[in-house]
Amino acid sequence: MHRVAVLGSPVAHSLSPVLHNAGYSALGLSDWHYGRIEIGKGQLSDFVAQADDSYRGFSVTMPGKFEALQLADHVSGRANMIGTANTLVRRDGGWFADNTDGDGVLGALGELFPNDSGSLEHVVVLGSGGTSRPVLWALGTLGVREVTIVNRSDRSSEWAPLAESMGLAWNIATWEDSLEDCDAIISTVPADAVAGHERRLAHAPVLDVIYDPWPTPLTIQAASNGHRSVGGHVMLAHQAFGQFRLFTGLPAPKEEMWAALDRELNSQKP
Repeated sequence: MHRVAVLGSPVAHSLSPVLHNAGYSALGLSDWHYGRIEIGKGQLSDFVAQADDSYRGFSVTMPGKFEALQLADHVSGRANMIGTANTLVRRDGGWFADNTDGDGVLGALGELFPNDSGSLEHVVVLGSGGTSRPVLWALGTLGVREVTIVNRSDRSSEWAPLAESMGLAWNIATWEDSLEDCDAIISTVPADAVAGHERRLAHAPVLDVIYDPWPTPLTIQAASNGHRSVGGHVMLAHQAFGQFRLFTGLPAPKEEMWAALDRELNSQKP
């Protein structure tokens, strides 16, 4: 048996098993299984060190993404740039760390702007926590010129080196500043953090990393203003496609994985 699991806290709500197990089924990989394991802050290194050989890899969510990068024996260039890892793969000589979250952002933006996501010039990013890092990487990869980071406190010392290495001109704004002059808005924060600001913010297409509950007040307001939105479930799927290949060595069966995710999301609707 080849086992893979998502590690983090909380993970009971994670839809990653739906995606990966659907992929295994589609390719006839009957000896592969993907599960969930609750791992708290500071516990990741010990767990990974003790994992038996049946575990071929792990998806890592918060609060373990920084620790995943630190424990790895080998690190991809993009994970090193982003400063976190969401993927650990067992290889000869130890654990390899990568970060496919940037792929998730690129895929979601590709669906938000199906004609040309590469035409974005100025993007507003809400929040400057760990999720903002792969967002900045993805925006730099697309050739975005400018980002405005909205946060209650100045944490630029944490992400500015990444932004600058990706060729992004950046500035900082507060929730009270005027933010209407942009091509897209990417929210990396809980809905509660945006509460009361939706009407003023939603003047551009929105990528909101939240997928439960969906839609969010920010995306509802964007729709009322005539703008499209994409949710975190799209980002989740696109980051899983890359993980699937890293774990199995096989191309992800994207259509079957997406269909399984769509069925699960529809089954959860009231």
